[in-house]
Amino acid sequence: MSLGKMRNHGCRISDAWRVDGMQTVILENELLRVVVLVDKGTDIVEFRYKPKDLDFLLSTPNGLRNPNKGVLSSPTDGPFLDYYSGGWNDILPNGGPFSKYKGAEFGQHGEISLIPWEYAIIEDTEQSVAVKFWVRPIRTPFFVEKTMQMNKGEAVLHIDEQVTNEAGESMHFMWGQHIALGRPFLDAGAVIDVPAKRLLVNPPMPNYEPRLYAPGTAHEWSLAKNPTGQTVDANRVPAFGEVQAQEMAYITELTEGWYAITNQHEKVGFGVSFDHTLYKYIWYWQQLGNVGGGYPWWSRLHTVALEPWTSYPTGGLSEAIANNTAVLLEPGETLSTSMCAVAFSGEGRVVSVSPTGTVRFG
Repeated sequence: MSLGKMRNHGCRISDAWRVDGMQTVILENELLRVVVLVDKGTDIVEFRYKPKDLDFLLSTPNGLRNPNKGVLSSPTDGPFLDYYSGGWNDILPNGGPFSKYKGAEFGQHGEISLIPWEYAIIEDTEQSVAVKFWVRPIRTPFFVEKTMQMNKGEAVLHIDEQVTNEAGESMHFMWGQHIALGRPFLDAGAVIDVPAKRLLVNPPMPNYEPRLYAPGTAHEWSLAKNPTGQTVDANRVPAFGEVQAQEMAYITELTEGWYAITNQHEKVGFGVSFDHTLYKYIWYWQQLGNVGGGYPWWSRLHTVALEPWTSYPTGGLSEAIANNTAVLLEPGETLSTSMCAVAFSGEGRVVSVSPTGTVRFG
């Protein structure tokens, strides 16, 4: 354990924390506080903008649960949902439900999102703090490394990440950043800005009604048809209580790698910048107005997730391989990427989020 230097100003970092027994690292400065569950996939469970005392991320009623504690009442291929608390989850190598690859079986969103990672605090000054995480999954021969950094005077979290194929054979994978936003940020509704051309709506899914858009349809971003044939604007997130619907869709043909979602009533927003040559799709998941009865949501979830992914749809690795959107790494090959997330205040529509986190309004 490295407690970090005792400091009550500028940038700070500390690992002197555990949540339900899980090792936790906290990075913060005068504008931003980020909480990371090291022992649960490096989930980011708090992204708090201090000037507004606003955490943008979803926090489910289940709370923060430790996958290494407790016994499930029956076997499942989807433990991700049993322990899902919201927030920002790093997903690899399988996106979606149960899938099997070269003899390895994966549950939903397996496998790095539920297991403990190693970590080390590598920078701790008033001007900047950084922590490095790394993990080798249990069933696949990948080595994943990630560094999170925060600088003084910026409401920005910088992330550098890479995955290496340590096998003696080529390996496929899906890689996604499962970023779910929640209340109170979404209470008054929000507007999404993203440089994209197409919206693809997932076909019908069992026990997934009512839908927000017509299942199985394709549209020019951002206008879509709802199930009754009416035109709706997909870049508008309804206020809490306005609509009860759920949706799984994909924002595609990105011309740049960024998005922003803004609560225009409070003049505050959250943005992400990423490499759109790697993350070519944004999965657009919505559970609105406490819709979704029974397991796992029990009619008490309101969220919008905007998730940069290498692949689609949410059908698992086998389907991504079949449609040629899965990533293929040769033996010993490493794939690296950088991204950032930013909290911002301002009026008007966002026209860009730079790779360093600068937000520009139109």
